[in-house]
Amino acid sequence: MDYNLVLGYLGLGLMLGLAGIGSCYGTTIAGSAAEGALKKDPSKASGYMVLSALPATQGLYGFVAFLMTVGKMADAANGPLMFGIGLGVGITCFFSAIRQGKICAAGIQGLSQGHDVQTNTMIYAALPEFYAILALVASLMV
Repeated sequence: MDYNLVLGYLGLGLMLGLAGIGSCYGTTIAGSAAEGALKKDPSKASGYMVLSALPATQGLYGFVAFLMTVGKMADAANGPLMFGIGLGVGITCFFSAIRQGKICAAGIQGLSQGHDVQTNTMIYAALPEFYAILALVASLMV
């Protein structure tokens, strides 16, 4: 059994899996806030929906990184490298999505209270997303 190959595919699985799980958590954090906000002010449902969807992008970054790096597994010697890349991208996207979901949830709550915070919330939410983008770009540069 070639342990380098196993290690590489484990890294690719972590890349895809952690990014997807993070997006799932992030969108449900913001979605739960949106559900509560709908009871308070249903007229702003589109704003709630936009903010709830933002954390889903980290799962997409993990998927793109996976697609762009899976071809490098043709050489088993790249296994440890793919593990490192996968773990780095996966963890970064995981935490980025969760933290972005919390920022979006706070913005949704502010919107439901009558404050005009959608634009500012999107700017704040872009900050943790920046690190997920950096992880994606770094994975593509290797």
